[in-house]
Amino acid sequence: MNTAQHSAQHSAQHPAQHTAAPVTLITGGATGIGASTTRRLLAAGHRVAVTGRDQARLDRFAAELDQADAVLPVAADTTDFEAVRAAVEATVKHFGRLDHVIANAGFSTHDNLADGDPEQWREMLLVNVLGPALLVKAALPALKENGGRIVLVGSTAGIKNTPGNMYSVSKTALTSLAENTRVLVTGAGVGVTLVAPGRVDTPFWSTHPDQAAPAGPVLTADHIADAIVWALGQPTGVDVNTVVVRPTGQLH
Repeated sequence: MNTAQHSAQHSAQHPAQHTAAPVTLITGGATGIGASTTRRLLAAGHRVAVTGRDQARLDRFAAELDQADAVLPVAADTTDFEAVRAAVEATVKHFGRLDHVIANAGFSTHDNLADGDPEQWREMLLVNVLGPALLVKAALPALKENGGRIVLVGSTAGIKNTPGNMYSVSKTALTSLAENTRVLVTGAGVGVTLVAPGRVDTPFWSTHPDQAAPAGPVLTADHIADAIVWALGQPTGVDVNTVVVRPTGQLH
């Protein structure tokens, strides 16, 4: 069964009520910051479409949430525009609207220009930079209808560069994408927020050589989820553009 068929079957089994409750689509929403944000959004009364590459994993996460009427798991490769557009369309069809999108999917190769693998850099740049751009493009028509908001999850690595680090390059590009998007859509009533976390204790570090965050202060995924939900909850007419969240004691 392909993704579109799966989404159609899910909608048939769990018909959503087209209410005024806000609808948010989040990429990479089944783990780490994404999973915490999904839970926070549901607690705040949102209906949430959660994307990732593994439909079975998404379905398990949705089952854990136990809110079938408010959650739509949709498999989508964030670097494939047709897949992203299909996820947006499935969300609008299922819930009747789309108010917000959160470009959360991303990863690091945890290396540098001297010793890194260029093929891994290619994938990281596609996921971390192209993916959010594709989500913006696919979601803009629906967001303009509702005066919605876009949140791009960046990093302090995109504000304070780490020497030779390609992840830092990717997040610097995302920081630029956030401002480029803001200038593009602000006249259409769409808000744009870059949320740039410092060190956060999540599965992000599982691919690090040490398989753990560097020694020192760290945030939790819930801390960043709170910042994202706060940004989405700003009143009409207020556009918070950059939120940098570091653990107390992190220098860079």
